[in-house]
Parts: sequence; structure tokens; C-alpha cells
Amino acid sequence: MHLSYDYGLWLMVLFNVLLFGAFAIGFLRPKKKYEWRTLGVFAAFIVALFTEMYGFPLTIYVLLSLFGDKVGIADPFQHVNGHLLGTLFGAAEWIKLSVCLLGGFIMLMGLIIMQKGWKLIHAAKGELVTDGIYAYMRHPQYSGLFLITVGMLVQWPTLITLVMWPILMYAYYRLAKREEREAEAKFGEAYSLYKQQVPAFFPKLEIKNKGDSFKI
Repeated sequence: MHLSYDYGLWLMVLFNVLLFGAFAIGFLRPKKKYEWRTLGVFAAFIVALFTEMYGFPLTIYVLLSLFGDKVGIADPFQHVNGHLLGTLFGAAEWIKLSVCLLGGFIMLMGLIIMQKGWKLIHAAKGELVTDGIYAYMRHPQYSGLFLITVGMLVQWPTLITLVMWPILMYAYYRLAKREEREAEAKFGEAYSLYKQQVPAFFPKLEIKNKGDSFKI
């Protein structure tokens, strides 16, 4: 017998989907059809995530149906046991909460990176940006989004989101490549040279002085 059922909170599902959806639209500012299509993949990801987090714990049902008591969860529908990384290894409750905090920290880092990229792009008003965080990576807003989704998977992994995550990453990788072709057509050799020297998503492991920027 299950002692609790901490799900069915559909207002929480709706609130979080709207919150993260508005956040993504605000920072990514999609305008073209293909940008909205890619954002739709992210929307599907967060709907799947928060549906299982607060609405219906499909992954837990699947695990119980496949493995039954071997899963080793005394009260599988208690919300803290939804932190599967800790639960499946029989970790104490404080460890599960620590895993949750780790996921939140990764998400926060992604948010900071996205904010820094958005601020520079917004201020540039269509001009090429190569300084600030853009001196370290060409697509900081997408790198930040990647970190946010990794944080979500650390915090609350589910079968559906684990399948969807590579699809989401590939969708934004294709979008980044498409935007780069457009940037090369617009800025020419300046962007081609920038592209050769600055990584796309992950900065090189080297120390730069504060205020350094890519020089064309």
C-alpha cells in the first residue's frame, strides 16, 4: 500500500510550463518559422518533464510494472522519491535533496550564461558581437539552454525526457548552424575568422584577462 500520492498537481504543471516557456521566449526571441519550430521541441520537453514531476509519474509506474518490489522504493509516489538518481541507489533523503539542489545550480548557471548572451545581442542591435561571453563561445544562449536542460535531467530524470534530450540538442545544433550560415552571409570574412577561433558551445580551457575580446 502506498502511503502518499504527491501528484495530480496540474496547476503546478501549468505554472512551470508557462514560466519556463515565457523565459525561453524572452531570452531566445524566436522570429522565424524554423526558430519557433525548434522552440516547440523545447516546449514539448518541459511539458513532458513537469507532467511527470507534478502530474502523472509515468516513469515510476513503468519501473514498478517492470521490476516491482525490486525497485526498492517503500513509498514510490512520495514526491521526494521522484528524484530517481538518489532513489534508485537507496540514498538518504538529504542526498536526494542535494541532487535536486545540484540540478538547480546547473540550471542557474545556464540562466546566467543565457542572460549574458542576450544582453550583448540586444545591445548590439544587429551588429556582430565578439566580446564579453561571445569571446569564449559563439552560441552562449544555446549553451545556457543546454545547461538548463541538463540541470532538469539531474533534478528529475524521466524516461521520456531522456529520450527527448538528444533530439532537443540536435534541433538547437541545427538551428545554430543555420544561424551561422546567415551570419557568414551578412558579415562575411569577419564572421568566418571569428568562427575559426572561437568554439561554438563550450569555451576552451584557458585563462583570459578580464575584458578580453576576440579581435578581428
